[in-house]
Amino acid sequence: MKVKVNITSSQNKIKLPVGTKLLVRKSCIATLVEEGFCDDAEVEVTFVDDEQIKEYNNEYRNIDKSTDVLSFPLGENGAYDTNPETNNKMLGDIVISVEHAVAQGELYGHGLRREIAYLTVHSMLHLLGYDHVDEGIEKAKMREKEEAILTNLGLAITKV
Repeated sequence: MKVKVNITSSQNKIKLPVGTKLLVRKSCIATLVEEGFCDDAEVEVTFVDDEQIKEYNNEYRNIDKSTDVLSFPLGENGAYDTNPETNNKMLGDIVISVEHAVAQGELYGHGLRREIAYLTVHSMLHLLGYDHVDEGIEKAKMREKEEAILTNLGLAITKV
C-alpha cells in the first residue's frame, strides 16, 4: 500500500512545529493499516486558521462557528473514486484549525503534537466511513480505534 498525503497550510498565524507533516503522514498511514485498508490511497490535509474553518463549517454544514477539524469524505460504503493519474483511491479532504489544535492541546494537557495526530486520525476514520452523530456506541467505537492508533504511534495518553 502506498499513501500520498498532500499537506498544505493556508494559515500564517501559528508556525507549525518541525516534523508536523511527517506526523500527519504517519497518522494517516497508521489509520489505514489499523483498518486493513490495502489499496493505494491519497488524502488532502490543509491547515487553516479559525476564521477559515468557520467559513467552511458555515458553508458546508450551516454551522456559523469555528471547529477543530472538518472531514470531507469522497467515498461511500468503501467505494472510492480513483485518481486516473496515480490509480490511488481518493479518500477525501481533512481541514485542521491550527488555532483550535493549539488550544485543545493545552486544554487536555497533551500538547500540539498529540492533538494534531488525534485530529488527523479522527478525520481519517471519518474518511473511511465512521461517524459519531450520536453520543453512543459509534462514538465509543471511534474513540477506542483512535486511542489504539495513537498508542501505535507512540502517543498514548499517559496516566499520572
